[in-house]
Amino acid sequence: MALSCRQLGRTGCKVSPLCLGTMNFGPQATEPDSYAIMDKALEVGVQFWDTADVYGWKRGLGVTEEIIGRYFAQGGGRRETVVLATKVFGDMDPDGKPDANLSRGLSARKIIACCEASLRRMKTTWIDLYQMHHIDRSVPVEELLQAFETLIRQGKVIYVGSSNFAGWDIATFNSVAKANHSLGLVCEQSIYHLDNRMVELEVVPSCRHYGLGLIPWSPLGGGLLGGALAKRKEGRRSGEGFEKRVEERRPKLEKWEALCKELGEDPANVALAWLLHNPVVTAPIIGPRTLEQLTGCLRATEIKLSAEVLKKLDEIFPGPGGEAPKAYAW
Repeated sequence: MALSCRQLGRTGCKVSPLCLGTMNFGPQATEPDSYAIMDKALEVGVQFWDTADVYGWKRGLGVTEEIIGRYFAQGGGRRETVVLATKVFGDMDPDGKPDANLSRGLSARKIIACCEASLRRMKTTWIDLYQMHHIDRSVPVEELLQAFETLIRQGKVIYVGSSNFAGWDIATFNSVAKANHSLGLVCEQSIYHLDNRMVELEVVPSCRHYGLGLIPWSPLGGGLLGGALAKRKEGRRSGEGFEKRVEERRPKLEKWEALCKELGEDPANVALAWLLHNPVVTAPIIGPRTLEQLTGCLRATEIKLSAEVLKKLDEIFPGPGGEAPKAYAW
């Protein structure tokens, strides 16, 4: 099937409607399996890929970025095809060699140093989308903007994005960017799924107002919306914490999985389709550990949810009541 690309926020950059999350590359998917997933992603048209310098979870090593770099090094137009996103914020000082300027947080010095390191690891000369992995309110927006603008002028970064920002953080950054005749943030990566709709209060309206594409992470609620009850009946179990979450939400999940069964669709695909129906959303992040998980998600791009189904989903998983301030005031 051919995937129809979407614009990345208000930019002219075209990206696939699903974003390949690579956090499992290394810790849960072997390097050969990761290569197979990346090959299949390109084959089916998922050319928007997201990673971060901390992925791989070996302090300061950028394990996942290294895997992606070795994949790109095989050539064949792999790098040129991909719209590549990575992130900066986490602790990247080498284990056993503390460096205050590479520890958790942001500064102009760290952004530039970490960008150079990510470029080396991924064996590329540019990053399409460089994102702040978290807000750091101890650093002036002007300093952050200066660092990103330097990298843009050098041709090392094309677009700048945020992740885990509040609505007012987005507004602040893009107001300063506008005053400095800069494009500013073009997307925001937030946790967003049917069972966690808090971003609808202020982040979604901010993204819409400033033209940011919303990139939902954990779109299946860590597996909660992927048919958790049905999988338990099949004898599949997860950790104690996940089992507790399932039991706490059992009444909702029973209604959810019954509705998906009525629709004849896999719950994971309905959850993704629900996000894709929101015009602010550019592409949910999927984090497959296997080829089957990757190809199974493609169905989500074809599902059209009727007004009646959307209403039922709102009844099962009510959001925060709309957008601020009407959600909590007159």
